[in-house]
Amino acid sequence: MSKPFILRPIGLGLLATMLVLSADQVSKYWILYGLDLPNKGSVALLPFLNFTMVWNHAVTFGMFGGMGGAGRIVFSAIALAVAGVLLVWMARTPSKLTATCVGAITGGAIGNVMDRLRYGAVVDFIHAHAFGWSWYVFNVADSAIVCAVCVLLVQNVLAGKEQQAT
Repeated sequence: MSKPFILRPIGLGLLATMLVLSADQVSKYWILYGLDLPNKGSVALLPFLNFTMVWNHAVTFGMFGGMGGAGRIVFSAIALAVAGVLLVWMARTPSKLTATCVGAITGGAIGNVMDRLRYGAVVDFIHAHAFGWSWYVFNVADSAIVCAVCVLLVQNVLAGKEQQAT
């Protein structure tokens, strides 16, 4: 008897995709329409954390921000192509952890594409800062992508060490 779909790597990956995409879009909706952050600009939550409204017309860390209106289409097309490749990877991997991480990355990428197509820019609002240091403003999708990539990197390093030991 085969495992239920949700317990297979692809099932877990798709679940991660939907969870990240949902959390991202719900958080952005609340930021825009519940908290009304665009009119408030910034709201202090903790001494080191604010919600600060930023419309990101560029990509990671503000790169390629000078593309104007074409950036919206170019960045969306690239992100959707990457999401397609990630879905193929997710479908082919036998690893539940890999599929879950790839699913989280896919959900984050799709969430940011939805923003670009709907608003013309990505909604960023999480702003960490302390002792005069300030990190880039980001969102739930960005967090999921970064965390999942870090887990994949650690997984890869640990797998490499196991292969070297044998």
